[in-house]
Amino acid sequence: MVLVEERSKSSYLITLSPNSSLIGIYRVIFLASISFICISIAVAFYFFGAYLILPFAGIEIAILLIAFYLSFKWSSRKELIYISQEIVKIEKGINKAEYLWEEFRTFTSFIIENDANKLLRLSFRSKGDDVIVGDFLNEDDKNILINEIRNIIDELNLKAS
Repeated sequence: MVLVEERSKSSYLITLSPNSSLIGIYRVIFLASISFICISIAVAFYFFGAYLILPFAGIEIAILLIAFYLSFKWSSRKELIYISQEIVKIEKGINKAEYLWEEFRTFTSFIIENDANKLLRLSFRSKGDDVIVGDFLNEDDKNILINEIRNIIDELNLKAS
């Protein structure tokens, strides 16, 4: 998901996050419903004499909860790209900025490449360092990001002259 916000006349914030089909309380409802159905079936089989189904159903639910936790943690990643007349700043992280890169805009270029699998790879380059952005985005969102960054750079260049 790509969100663009104009913070001032010469400053923009682009927020990147992975697409997520389940958000907020719907995650809890989904996991609770699957867990309830699985435990209900296991308890029914337990009363019919299949005693080993109950512990294996518990193990199955534990594995399911761990898998969904890891998936939800991955989908809560964010990348913030600040572009202003003077600087380009990139922050990456889950709940807080775990990675920060900042460089003067005049020394920074936006690079669009295709990798070995013909997928778009977007990065900012300055002084030989590449910072890859939006690696988790799908191709449509990457194209949206490319167009938004081009528009922002063109607009900032017009204001500078």
